[in-house]
Amino acid sequence: MPQIKGYKPQYPWKFIGYIHEMVIRQPFSKAYFYQKLSSMNRLFLSVFFSLLFITGQAQSAIKRPRLVVGIVMDQMRWDYLYRYYDRYSETGGFKRLLNQGFTCENTLIPYAPTITACGHSSIYTGSVPAINGISGNSWWDKEQMRTVYCTEDKSVSTVGSTSALGKMSPRNLLVTTICDELRLATNFRSKVVGVAIKDRGGILPAGHSANGAYWYDNTNGLWITSSFYMNELPAWVNSFNDRKIVDGYYEKGWNTLFPLATYKQSTADDKAWEAKPFGAAFPYDMKKFSGKDYGKISSTPMGNSMTFEFAKAALTGEQLGSDEITDFLTVSFSSPDYIGHTFGPNSVEAEDGFLRLDQELGAFLNFLDTKVGKGQYTVFLSADHGAAHVPEFMQENRLPGGRAYTSKIMDGLNKGLKEKYGLSSVIVSDDNYQIHLNHGKLDSAKVNKPELVQWVIDQLMKEAGIDRAFAMSDLNTTPLPERIRMMINNGYYPRRNGDIQFILKPGYIDAYSSTGTTHGLWNPYDAHIPLLWYGWGIRQGKSNRETFMTDIAPTLAALLRIQMPSGSVGAPIQEVLK
Repeated sequence: MPQIKGYKPQYPWKFIGYIHEMVIRQPFSKAYFYQKLSSMNRLFLSVFFSLLFITGQAQSAIKRPRLVVGIVMDQMRWDYLYRYYDRYSETGGFKRLLNQGFTCENTLIPYAPTITACGHSSIYTGSVPAINGISGNSWWDKEQMRTVYCTEDKSVSTVGSTSALGKMSPRNLLVTTICDELRLATNFRSKVVGVAIKDRGGILPAGHSANGAYWYDNTNGLWITSSFYMNELPAWVNSFNDRKIVDGYYEKGWNTLFPLATYKQSTADDKAWEAKPFGAAFPYDMKKFSGKDYGKISSTPMGNSMTFEFAKAALTGEQLGSDEITDFLTVSFSSPDYIGHTFGPNSVEAEDGFLRLDQELGAFLNFLDTKVGKGQYTVFLSADHGAAHVPEFMQENRLPGGRAYTSKIMDGLNKGLKEKYGLSSVIVSDDNYQIHLNHGKLDSAKVNKPELVQWVIDQLMKEAGIDRAFAMSDLNTTPLPERIRMMINNGYYPRRNGDIQFILKPGYIDAYSSTGTTHGLWNPYDAHIPLLWYGWGIRQGKSNRETFMTDIAPTLAALLRIQMPSGSVGAPIQEVLK
């Protein structure tokens, strides 16, 4: 032991206290420090003092979880938490989150249209389409005079495939995400990775500064990305792709998890209003799709299985949650949406999908316990939107509902405008329940626009499935329930939205098919979503207080003690946080 004036070697435990008195409490400089040393080995003390400094840093560091996992169920109504509750496993994911975490029972989407790209963007930005610019899965671009897809980016190239499905990026998103803010707060030391079958489900949550976002190429069964993020796939993605996991799923096929007779919360297996992409009824033989139709996997629970496996590979490959710097993994499960659109929310297929999803979610939480550490990560689970009941199901049970074939309605309107004004293709788009007019053509023809707009509105109001129609310029003076007016205002981004808004009657859907269902409007079946919190920094309990999708990102910002995203309009949900 080195000899220091005032230090007695028979009391070695007092050495640390002596150093504290000598170095920390006293006015201190390097010269003073060396004066106080007698024969102490300078290297020894240098190492010791460094350890003291590091310990002090660790003690004063802001406490955060090692990992945040954001889970979005693409098309999950809030009531699914309880519709199937009795059938969820005691070791599954939903009961674990409900009973050990915090559930916000009355979480609503504060805008319309309630569509996938809007939902994923708003969850992670705390913003609304009127600010973040993502006003639909696609929209009519008034300058380019064409439909633009939400994540399209012609300046980038596909990485991991020869298809064009990788020419995507978050550039159309006009604000930061909570993931961007985490990267900023840690001087870009945090890692952020986004995962989803759908490109928009992987890209928009992860944000602009993500280390990577990955999605599924349904032309070849590979997971891909774009040159926006990297020039070649990481080795772990290549290894995952080499497993050819989809063909393995196809070999197993899809049968119900439990005996078919036990699916009491569903209609009969074979209903006329269900699409039949795999056959008439369970069990579904999927072997015929092996090696040639990689898109079918998305409309089965095996799409969720594949997503879980890829998420686990991402966590391991990128070493997420492996140190004290908080990382963020965003995972969106696209298959519930494909299943819901195809078969409807009352189908055996939908029930089986959620029962399987529950078990796999439980296994995933166990995986996080092992890999990251129980109590070391935070999870939230929500949805981008819900879904309407299949109209024919409603009609069979004497409930209001129907299909509005808007594409046919638009064709009829254009035909009528041709007859009345002598102009063809005046209506160029009806994306997102809004009609876009060809203003260049109308200006050249010197048409009275207000008169034409009113004519279109009058015709729309004659349609059986349309409840309201009005010029967007008249939104704030049109008699409407205030909540609906608020939702439409929040969904309106002028450069990407139309001239005339129409609203369907409750129970009616925009029919692009004679089977299945869809979503997109203000109604509770579309806008009431689950919101579950679990893990580090989260209280146990529930609240029926009204909260909004836009509150998720601010709550995460409060949890992580970082800035809210640049377009955030929500507020932290205080009840959730310890």
